[in-house]
Amino acid sequence: MQFFSGIKYNVKGLVLACKTPSLLILGLVRFFVVVILGLVLTGMILAWHEKILSLVWTIPENQWLVYLWHAVSWLVSLFLVAVSMILSYLGSQIIFGVFIMDYMSRITERLVLGHEEHPVTGSWLEFCLYLIRQEIPRAVIPVLISLFAMLLGLLTPLGPIILVLSSAAAISFMAWDNTDLVPARRMKSLGERFSFFRRHLLFHLGFGLWFLIPWVNILFLSYAPVGATLYALQHQEQKET
Repeated sequence: MQFFSGIKYNVKGLVLACKTPSLLILGLVRFFVVVILGLVLTGMILAWHEKILSLVWTIPENQWLVYLWHAVSWLVSLFLVAVSMILSYLGSQIIFGVFIMDYMSRITERLVLGHEEHPVTGSWLEFCLYLIRQEIPRAVIPVLISLFAMLLGLLTPLGPIILVLSSAAAISFMAWDNTDLVPARRMKSLGERFSFFRRHLLFHLGFGLWFLIPWVNILFLSYAPVGATLYALQHQEQKET
């Protein structure tokens, strides 16, 4: 049930964002940032894919091995393209996305509750530094671990199984990156927030399932804070009653 609820909430967030001009514009800004970074990295990889493989495997002289070499070079390029999309997501998160995500979450909170809680005190700079500190353990480290697992999967006999598990871990952590916005703003400890993630792992897996669909994933990633905030607020309401 939690798994299908996760799928549903991501769609609900996208629908609400399309009906709310401020959320729609913020999501489009984030969408284009991810797309531009992704296209730049992808273009570089496709332009230099033969040189990249040559660093690992020098082009052979045997004609049949040359065909194999070209096939492997394109397989490596496809893998690097997937990695580039994740890296572009991480880059946009650190540089830009974390602030847009929090602002989208705040707008959603005002739409749902009619007001916004302000647990974090201090200057605007202190709050920005606080957001960045929350983002590092919440998103960057787990996704980098998942990337390492994907790379390890290519080099071991259990590659297909490791790739599936690492992909599931990556989308779950990316979903948590969104559902954690409200608890982090409420100043919950990292341990308490990670415990929530563990208890609702199936929800996060379902919420992140959309992130596996090429190009569609960028759209859902751009508006994921809305659906995740809806879920977090509902969970908070159920806990209080």
